[in-house]
Amino acid sequence: MKDILADSKVKKRFISGVCMNREYSWLLFNRRVLDQSQDVTNPLLERCKFLSIFGSNLDEFYMVRVGSLVNESIADPQEKDNKTGLTAAKQLEGIAAVTKGLYALRSRCYSALRKELSASGIKILRGSELTPRQKEECRAIFMSRILPLLSVMVLDAKHPLMQFENMRGYMLCELERGGRRMIGVLSYGGAIDRLYRVGGGEKVKLIPVEELVRAFASEAFMGYTVTEQMMMRVTRNADFDAHIDDSDVESDFPAFMHKKVESRAKLSVVRLETDTEQSRLKDFVIRQLKIKPSFCFTDERFFDYKFMFTLGNFLPPEKSAALKYPPFKGAVPDYIRSASSLIDVITKRDVFFSYPYESMSPVVHLLEQCATDDRVQSVSITIYRLANHSRIVDALCRASENGKQVTVVIELLARFDEENNMYFASKLREAGCTIIYGMENYKVHSKIISVVLKEGEMLRYVTHLGTGNYNESTSKQYTDLNILTSDESIGEDAVAFFRNIAICNTDFNYKRLLVAPETLKPGLTEYIERETRKAKSGQEGRIIAKMNSLTDREIIDKLTEASRAGVRIDLIVRGICCLIPGVVGMTDNIRIISIVGRFLEHSRVYCFGSGEDRRMFISSADLMTRNTDKRVEIAAPVLDESIADKIEGILRLMLSDNVKARRLCPDGKYRRVESDGAPVDAQAAQIVR
Repeated sequence: MKDILADSKVKKRFISGVCMNREYSWLLFNRRVLDQSQDVTNPLLERCKFLSIFGSNLDEFYMVRVGSLVNESIADPQEKDNKTGLTAAKQLEGIAAVTKGLYALRSRCYSALRKELSASGIKILRGSELTPRQKEECRAIFMSRILPLLSVMVLDAKHPLMQFENMRGYMLCELERGGRRMIGVLSYGGAIDRLYRVGGGEKVKLIPVEELVRAFASEAFMGYTVTEQMMMRVTRNADFDAHIDDSDVESDFPAFMHKKVESRAKLSVVRLETDTEQSRLKDFVIRQLKIKPSFCFTDERFFDYKFMFTLGNFLPPEKSAALKYPPFKGAVPDYIRSASSLIDVITKRDVFFSYPYESMSPVVHLLEQCATDDRVQSVSITIYRLANHSRIVDALCRASENGKQVTVVIELLARFDEENNMYFASKLREAGCTIIYGMENYKVHSKIISVVLKEGEMLRYVTHLGTGNYNESTSKQYTDLNILTSDESIGEDAVAFFRNIAICNTDFNYKRLLVAPETLKPGLTEYIERETRKAKSGQEGRIIAKMNSLTDREIIDKLTEASRAGVRIDLIVRGICCLIPGVVGMTDNIRIISIVGRFLEHSRVYCFGSGEDRRMFISSADLMTRNTDKRVEIAAPVLDESIADKIEGILRLMLSDNVKARRLCPDGKYRRVESDGAPVDAQAAQIVR
């Protein structure tokens, strides 16, 4: 089967000049994730996880991005994207075509992994392949452990078509009894296990719940004859309007958000998945849901591959460990571990640490110390996503209970984390913290902690600036950069930042920080223009930047202008990249790589110039319009030259990667980085064991 993502007609639709369509670029990124499931430099169980991640990514893409395009196609059908001039309807048309190819590719990847798993001692059974003895054992499992947990109903005049829940599995059965035909619906999921062990012996034999439901669904409809059956799942639009009139001081924003989150279950269907290509049941569902056939996709086995994460649990620990990455624990520098007061350390020097290679514990310890240190007067923090069990929240609660002024800006519009954030907002409020729910018309995505200390009559500041969330769980999986500083100007900026959030003011000129939506893009743009002017005057112009995504058209145009002037530009863009490098006469001085590996590359760094002329920022913001124009983001200057050297060293290490790096080429395709030298895996090189 041909690669639909590499098809010239598809690429022509999604690429125009030096620009690539955002959604197509994201699909290319997720393809790189899927490629990792077949990359033999990854251990087998890790490759299984990449297959699962690919599916979860695609699920969210349909709920959010496809949902947004569906809304746009209805609200403003003539609106065109500013990269390729495609309307929402045209983008949806192209997305559907590419998605079909991705489903076929995923099926091939799963089949290959299933064979390798079998050779390594884990056999995933199919219902059609069961021996008579296995079939009897599986029937017993179904009857005793699955059937009691299923939701079953028959559609007729008294039981009309049900509301299919978002991302939930269903089995539809065409039933016959007494000459009458009807449809039975069986819902599975929730408390039901995904995998069941069958038989004994040294080899682990597992059967997924989907295979059991396929094989024994008729047992749920005793007295009926099952003439046809089909497994299905729907994906619903998750892009809801969360606008509220902020002039209404009596409005209850958490209650409003709770209702909005609940509304997702009833939003329109944007995708239908079935395990059969053609059937009467499928035609029936398409008619009832009023969904276009182009957004119906087939996977004969599964819609959800999350069970691939758990396969190692069925093996002895030593055998499972051999099929995974070697474990490691994020380090804590000796000078921090041995210090009696982290605050005192920070007042003497800026502190730098990088997740996951170094632990998040310094941030936690700082907040825990703030709770008990008599010098600390106030603590302010922005929260976007938190771990389910958050030591950060516990420390903030203790600080408030100990009489510190604690202000928490918690973003209730963090997609899919709304309920988690509402829970923690309530817990923090009960502990006496001042809670601010974001900012009017803007999501607060910044990562900043401001600590104000009083020593005698003097106020001093400790500020944390980072590129990632205050989430202990993801700090072990995402790469992020952190700086703790006592710089007075940055401390004053941090205090002003939280004051401006509290009064919903974005019009403010900070001394050190670049803050979106007002000064971040103009500030970074000015540095791009500075390098352009240098190149035009015959000096060396240099830009190195790292981000998750690049979509902002104004910045793309500025980078293109810089390239044409002769500025040498290296970009490390993990995900979406709407800029095409290497276009002769336009972007031929721009090199772009993407690294998809063991950890999710999440840090953002913007570095301009070199040597004494170097100016570097770490940031919470990607170069996307949603970040630069529609969110409250921070880019913080790296003032300590030794820290800037370390960060530039990380960037150069990544640019030398020839194992996980893929280079974006002028034809819009990502290819392996070619090298005759020794293999360089930038992530592996940073692990300290």
